[in-house]
Amino acid sequence: MDSVPALDEPLKKTLGGTTAKVMAEHLDLHTVGDLLHHYPRRYAERGELTQLADLPLDEHATVVAQVADARVLRFNNGKGQRLEVTLTDGSGRLQLVFFGKSIYHHQKELLPGRRGMFSGKVGMFRNIRQLSHPAYEMLGKDSGADAVEAWANQLIPLYPACAQMESWKIAKTIDLVLASMEATGWQEIADPLPPALREGRGLTDLPDAFRKVHRPRTKADIAEARDRLKWDEAFVLQVALARRRFADTQLPAIARRPVPGGLLDAFDAKLPFTLTDGQQKVSKEIFDDLATEHPMHRLLQGEVGSGKTMVALRAMLAVVDAGGQAAMLAPTEVLAQQHHRSITEMMGELAEGGMLGGAEQGTKVVLLTGSMGMPARRQALLDLVTGEAGIVIGTHALIEDKVQFHDLGLVVVDEQHRFGVEQRDALRSKGKQPPHLLVMTATPIPRTVAMTVFGDLETSVLDQLPAGRSPIATHVVPAKDKPHFLARAWERVREEVENGHQAYVVCPRIGDDEDDPKGGRKKAAAADEDPEKRPPLAVLEIAEQIAAGPLKGLRVEVLHGRMQPDDKDDVMRRFSAGEVDVLVATTVIEVGVNVPNATAMVIMDADRFGVSQLHQLRGRVGRGSAPGLCLLVSEMHEASPARARLSAVAATLDGFELSRIDLEQRREGDVLGQAQSGVRSSLRMLAVIDDEEVIVAAREEAVAVVNDDPELRRLPELRTALDALLDKEREQYLDKG
Repeated sequence: MDSVPALDEPLKKTLGGTTAKVMAEHLDLHTVGDLLHHYPRRYAERGELTQLADLPLDEHATVVAQVADARVLRFNNGKGQRLEVTLTDGSGRLQLVFFGKSIYHHQKELLPGRRGMFSGKVGMFRNIRQLSHPAYEMLGKDSGADAVEAWANQLIPLYPACAQMESWKIAKTIDLVLASMEATGWQEIADPLPPALREGRGLTDLPDAFRKVHRPRTKADIAEARDRLKWDEAFVLQVALARRRFADTQLPAIARRPVPGGLLDAFDAKLPFTLTDGQQKVSKEIFDDLATEHPMHRLLQGEVGSGKTMVALRAMLAVVDAGGQAAMLAPTEVLAQQHHRSITEMMGELAEGGMLGGAEQGTKVVLLTGSMGMPARRQALLDLVTGEAGIVIGTHALIEDKVQFHDLGLVVVDEQHRFGVEQRDALRSKGKQPPHLLVMTATPIPRTVAMTVFGDLETSVLDQLPAGRSPIATHVVPAKDKPHFLARAWERVREEVENGHQAYVVCPRIGDDEDDPKGGRKKAAAADEDPEKRPPLAVLEIAEQIAAGPLKGLRVEVLHGRMQPDDKDDVMRRFSAGEVDVLVATTVIEVGVNVPNATAMVIMDADRFGVSQLHQLRGRVGRGSAPGLCLLVSEMHEASPARARLSAVAATLDGFELSRIDLEQRREGDVLGQAQSGVRSSLRMLAVIDDEEVIVAAREEAVAVVNDDPELRRLPELRTALDALLDKEREQYLDKG
């Protein structure tokens, strides 16, 4: 195993420098292994024409289709010429267009009746889908009908491609690589699956899987290759996570058991409601973990408003009862202040330990943020180091070197996806021994994603909403097609305010000096025709427009991340107190902001937000007894993918269902992919949405392997695959969850 596996060989050795450079720059493929793991997106068959009618707009696509007709047209008073070619597949039509001197060459190639592969970015012109100057390769062009027959039973792999490297060029490079592998007998391919597992599950070997996925003779070949390659990804990933969980069980921690008659019991006794069954079940899971002598690592996920903060607070009180301190890390100052306010309100005199009027068994709850004044900050730091404060709620300021704890027993991380592994570890390192860790997220995560992305954490789910929460009606407002719908949206906001309620208006951008003041207006004017090209709508502009226009006379205020912390807090306090009718904000209100009297939300340029983010934002309304209303304003064309996304959000309040849709749209490869980690995704074949059985089985196998051989000494091939798959950056990403 000391020799470099063939899969690690740079592509330029096999393909030459120019091709290798394009592959590296545009497809992020650098080695032979990268290329072999660049699997076909799908396979075209002769006789099976792609559904042209379903081609996604603005995506790079490859189709197999037949030329219906081709004609040269003149424009610009006869000075210019263009070639228009119509492709057909029986379901729809696609137009190709070429300009310039090359049109006659293309006209000779693109004869009616001939079939070919065509590749380019799908656009729309006069309501017809169009490829402008596509790359193409005719099928059977050398010997007419005979060559087409030669394709008769062949499955044509169509690869994820780009403008600089079309699908069929990728296919040719893979042919070269496969040929060189065959010549060496695939000698140095390290197979990550232990032989016993491979044979027990009836999986083919790795060289065979590569052959069959890239050059299948039958559909059965593809299925066999996919079964095997999915197992590689799932198993290696689950081994990495199982090793992390195993390592965590070897760490020491102080068991923190609740004390009868302590702070927790006193808190429970004064609660004006009973906990839901879900809250009780999840609390028991957490208390069981806290009672062990190795650190808890638990993910608590639950819908917006399912009562996660209550569960976390009870865990923190149990730790304080047991002599420790608890720290809650929030991603923004607005959220840290909100948590501090709501926790001190819930605890009442129990949050005033050591103060006049404080309860005997109370503790001190302190806030620590970067913008606090020096005296308050000094006092907070003193309360932490002496142990006077049992609970601290703060932002990244908690992580600074100056912050020291008397005995940190529990770290609660709110909205985990906002924090990096370094920040989480920096806070955990402040304990005398590793503290227990509870991670909370209001973004519902499908079970398989939790097992894949958060696989180093045990998972608890809160899927019950507390009694008294109201349903939220959601509607898409097509502002461009039907301007009167937008006017009606503002009327609805006014009606809610007249009924004694309040409203949010959310915009994607802050405005003013955020972008170039000279270019901004021009860009906006030029983009009137195309909503995608104009800058996103801004808080400051929209607030000004509605206060002077449709919402004139209402008390309109703004809230965004560039405001001074005191100003932010002041606006939130006044909004909470009902002194502001309409709050125009950025996504700073996305998590944790709790104003039960706010019943309506208008989200401007809603298509600029992701599915999960829209669901999070919507969760800010309907938090009291009155029903909530969420209006998603969009100028996008009805047939666009962005509008389909908004319709999905309007159609369901089920966060888990929406998280599946979100995942399908972002593609599973993104789970460990560039959008989140900056590292090439390791999930290429595995669909975390569809392959639940494989993931669950791989997790079981991985646990058995790691428990038996934690260092994988007897499985050097698996160790090699682990190193290749989980380079340092990706390993850190897994740590972050």
